[in-house]
Amino acid sequence: MQNNSEILKGKILLDNFQKSTIGEDKGPKLLRTIMLAGFASLFLLIAIIVTMPLTGLSSNSLFVFSSIVALVIFLFVLLFRYFSILLMAYLNVTKYTVAEKSDYYPFVSIIVPVYNEGKVLRGSIKSLLELNYPNYEIIIVNDGSTDDTKEVGQSLVGFHQGKLSSVRVSLINKPNGGKSRALNAGIQFSKADFVLCMDGDSQLSVNSLRDGIKHFADPEIGAVAGNVKVMNRKKMITDLQALEYVEGLNMARSAQSFIKLVNIIPGPLGIFRKKAIIDAGWYSSDTFAEDADLTLNIMAAGWKIYYEQNAISYTEAPESLNQLLKQRYRWTRGILQSILKHKKHLINPTINFSNSIVLWSMFYEALIWPIMNIFANLFFIVIALLYGMSNLLAFWWAAIALLDLMTALYCVAVEKEDIRLVPYALIYRLVFILMIDITKAMATVEEFLGIEMNWGKLERVGNS
Repeated sequence: MQNNSEILKGKILLDNFQKSTIGEDKGPKLLRTIMLAGFASLFLLIAIIVTMPLTGLSSNSLFVFSSIVALVIFLFVLLFRYFSILLMAYLNVTKYTVAEKSDYYPFVSIIVPVYNEGKVLRGSIKSLLELNYPNYEIIIVNDGSTDDTKEVGQSLVGFHQGKLSSVRVSLINKPNGGKSRALNAGIQFSKADFVLCMDGDSQLSVNSLRDGIKHFADPEIGAVAGNVKVMNRKKMITDLQALEYVEGLNMARSAQSFIKLVNIIPGPLGIFRKKAIIDAGWYSSDTFAEDADLTLNIMAAGWKIYYEQNAISYTEAPESLNQLLKQRYRWTRGILQSILKHKKHLINPTINFSNSIVLWSMFYEALIWPIMNIFANLFFIVIALLYGMSNLLAFWWAAIALLDLMTALYCVAVEKEDIRLVPYALIYRLVFILMIDITKAMATVEEFLGIEMNWGKLERVGNS
């Protein structure tokens, strides 16, 4: 069987369905944003100067009073956020454990978009051949790689013996156009009603497809988000990311799944009803977070989205601080682009109330919460230094660490994770998350200023 883009010409649209706006001239928008921000800052400064004497407090008293109010508000928001997520995640897990298992095995196409993934592609395909599922194929989409990805892909083309059946592996070679275009090409080539989209560096657990596909027996389900875990551990920076995936990402998805409104289907593992992708307008390349954009479009089209904690994808996490911050910078800007693209749902909940709820939660997590976290830490440090309350600051940080330790224990127990991750909770929020939130804040400022950015590429080390 021949599997190159020349043979597919006329059958597959290798270009995207939507015109990309990334990289367009943002000069006028930048100038307008700067002017609006300047006027807003000036107005707030004047308001503070005019209203301060009306409080009847000295500047020091006002500072202390405002710090107490800020502390109470921050604590209330923090506790409400934590325990609401914990409660819904617990209810979802409880519901999951008593749900009936369904024998549902439709034909599925696994789409593997790759760009310079020669080091890890063979391992990824090998893991896919071990899936405990009887009815699937694998479609590799080489997106104009410049390393040996094409040669590795060609060596894998053909029929291979899987765990339960023979599995066909196909290869599409196309010019470089980005992940969204590569996924669209693979989805068009597929003749299946369901597709599993993943990253080229990811490896799936053996029951991922079996446990994920069963939810599509419900005709309202348009997509199922998988459980992403860090593959390359044993370093502090990757262990902290492993804890973040378990506590910060997967627990939130489990909570969202309780109401079937998962806000982002992760790139390393998402299973879709093809009709839901078509209804959503396919993958788009006009944001740096095509996964978030497609998820919002699927929900806007009226579909429900579930999270399956036993559909596990192991992915290679950044092993250097520079690569990690670049990744989170891109994620933040991409999510903000997706939110702005769907801003009509933010301001008009009558269009799609569920989408409005999801967008407001994303807006809070991407924009408001990082700024609150940074401001609270800086503000309380200043208060402690100026007014000799460093002992109270220590108690504050200890309380936050204890809260994270409790959450980490729950998440590790639920997901049967490595208990070795729990002690990292002591520095997780005060060091790791604070550093990530600073990166998010910088990305937010640069996104609203319209500063240019590029995709970037995580250097793979080929860990398995």
